[in-house]
Amino acid sequence: MTRKSCPLPTWISHLMEYASTDKSPKDASQRHNQHGEPEKAKGLISPTRYGNPVRRQRLLWGLAALLVVTVVVAIFSGRYPAPYLMSPRLLAEDPLARQIVLNLRLPRILTAVLLGMTLAGAGTVFQMIFRNPLVEPGFLGVSQGAAFGAALSIVAWNAGRQNASGPGIQVSAATFGFLGLLLSSTLARRIRYGGWTLRLVLAGIAVSALFSAGVGILKYVADPLTQLPELVFWMLGALWSVTWSKALSILPVTVTALVLLLLLRWRLNLLALDDATAFSLGAAPARERMVLLIAAVAAVSVVVSVSGIVGWIGLIVPHLARRLLGADAQGSLPGALLIGGAFAVFCDTLARTMLPGEIPLGILASLIGASIFIALMLVQPRSLGHNITG
Repeated sequence: MTRKSCPLPTWISHLMEYASTDKSPKDASQRHNQHGEPEKAKGLISPTRYGNPVRRQRLLWGLAALLVVTVVVAIFSGRYPAPYLMSPRLLAEDPLARQIVLNLRLPRILTAVLLGMTLAGAGTVFQMIFRNPLVEPGFLGVSQGAAFGAALSIVAWNAGRQNASGPGIQVSAATFGFLGLLLSSTLARRIRYGGWTLRLVLAGIAVSALFSAGVGILKYVADPLTQLPELVFWMLGALWSVTWSKALSILPVTVTALVLLLLLRWRLNLLALDDATAFSLGAAPARERMVLLIAAVAAVSVVVSVSGIVGWIGLIVPHLARRLLGADAQGSLPGALLIGGAFAVFCDTLARTMLPGEIPLGILASLIGASIFIALMLVQPRSLGHNITG
């Protein structure tokens, strides 16, 4: 198979190439520049002009400001005392409004920020480590595995939603989340045909389907009057039951994992290379990848145990971050965390504000995320792309 040359291939064109050929990750990272970035990985998402450090810092500060503005708007958005926006003066004049903001909205907004940051950060790490622009916690079976573990605790051990912040559900969710990632990775390495991207996607779909079937069985055996309605609504993805106890229960794991990802973000550029190249540049690929994967999976499992399955954030946000900040993880990972946090808060604010009855967060996140994905494909300049022919 011959490949037409192009100075700036698009990520969609590379995705087609990797899915239709049997190139290994090693073949895809032979060339790298003076910064240790694979040339192909850099062309996968964004042009080289985004590598300006000053511009990158300004963009990160702008994204941080966007997150703060989104949080402030979310605090004063709701259905009380009137739909949509609430006057700030009511916090001093209306005790009920003050209680709603302090005891209901603030823990929910904090959880939404942690949810968005965790899914976006994990998606960025997975895409770089596995060298696959399609992977995210949901595609690799992590989210579905964690959801199965949490649902198993709710049904089998009769852990009602009021106890969903307890350590039992979180341990079960984390255990099955790790199991989902392990099964997807192992199965992808044993599939005998297709390129690495295609094998990993197929393995993730299969493992996710297995866990989804398990969740279906749990729904079937759940108590139809008490457990089933709450379990079904929770599986759609929602933060309606979040309290301060639940928000604080996921805080230690998620914050520790996110800080670890940020501290090791400069290593992701090396870990995106093949093992031999990364080792020659001073990295310990197996150990460092394991540390990053453990941190990402643990954080995803913990937030999923509270929020349920919320898709598309871990897939779309890393691409948006690389579009804005370049493929270098020094900028793309912090950018993904900020965009993910703002996106999750925005979706959750719409979910609890648009209608008198709450819309599940997972539905809105999927609707908006899929729309952004379609827009990214449609607005991609054709002059930057090329066709792959056999």
